[in-house]
Amino acid sequence: MRIGIISDTHGSFSAFQRALEVLGPCLGIIHLGDVLAHGPRNDIPEGYNPKAFAEYLAGREEFLYIKGNCDAEVDEMVTGKDISKEERILEFDDIRVYCTHGHTKTVEDMVKTAEKYAAPLALYGHTHVKGMERWGSVLVVNPGSTTIPKDDGPSVAVFDTEEKTVKLLSLEDGAILAESKLLEGRS
Repeated sequence: MRIGIISDTHGSFSAFQRALEVLGPCLGIIHLGDVLAHGPRNDIPEGYNPKAFAEYLAGREEFLYIKGNCDAEVDEMVTGKDISKEERILEFDDIRVYCTHGHTKTVEDMVKTAEKYAAPLALYGHTHVKGMERWGSVLVVNPGSTTIPKDDGPSVAVFDTEEKTVKLLSLEDGAILAESKLLEGRS
């Protein structure tokens, strides 16, 4: 099963659409927060169209959401989706995944929570900087931002539950930027 991982779309419908193209077919997509609003610290991004974006999301069931620091009650109202949880434990093919936006947690906090729930994968966004790093038995992944990257370019990630791998992908050309395998067994 392929699970897409995106974060920090900040209302750019065109960047989001590009992310879906690069991800390809996925049975589910985790959005790690900052879905529709561009936020007071950011310029309005290219392709900013939160109304069309919300209308698109309202008709889709494959997305799971984490609340980011720019997400608000109105986002739930216009999409009809639950964007209220600041952290979640999800499970795909018996593999637990800890998810948070990352604005209220340190990486150490995320790892401790992942270990507590025997999740070998911890996902977060917020920084707009992609990364993949192993902390003991936990693989910590930030897919970066689709819209306002603060590193070398927009990106997403994909989790393959059969191969037990996570790949960071460039939105510019779809190239694999990094890849890592989950450790066997639970943390």
